[in-house]
Amino acid sequence: MSRTAALSPARKRLDSGTMNANAAHIRTACEQDRSGILATHQSAFADDEGPVIARLVAEMLDDPSAEPVFSFVAEFKDQIVGHVLFTSAAINPARDVSAQILAPLAVTREMQGQGLGTRLVTESLTQLAAAGVQLVFVLGYPDYYSRFGFVAAGERGLRAPYPIPRKHADAWMVHELRRGAIAAAAGTIKCCNALSHPQYWQA
Repeated sequence: MSRTAALSPARKRLDSGTMNANAAHIRTACEQDRSGILATHQSAFADDEGPVIARLVAEMLDDPSAEPVFSFVAEFKDQIVGHVLFTSAAINPARDVSAQILAPLAVTREMQGQGLGTRLVTESLTQLAAAGVQLVFVLGYPDYYSRFGFVAAGERGLRAPYPIPRKHADAWMVHELRRGAIAAAAGTIKCCNALSHPQYWQA
């Protein structure tokens, strides 16, 4: 699967190490973090993908259709070393369900393999639940995201913004933050304008 499509670095690179990720501080991002966030994505992805993902992040942060945006950083020794972004998602036909899309997730290369990706996702999902978000979608590695409670979305009647090839159908996933939210929702997911391009959904 293309890492550009999955919008997160390879699972093994994110969390395969044994060092203590608790040394990093995870917090809500602020405007002053922007350059550090973009640099993190430049570092996290392959040389040809880093600039593409960094530009996408910048566009998503500036995109009114992405609101409400939830952005979280991991900070270590006063440097941003990880970032995860959530942008608004709508369900067509319209449903009274608050939903977000997780994309992208990044940890700088020197900090990969220390469990930091897991902490970023776990703690950010807790924050989203507290904010009233009911569903979170992701296009990513099933064996990575399933550990957080993500399950295949397509077979539950929740279609991606663009068709996902059958062999990678399980990469389009959803996580229920409020019990019963999946049962109350069915249809095609609409993402923000910056993310709504077929190349970001190829598998």
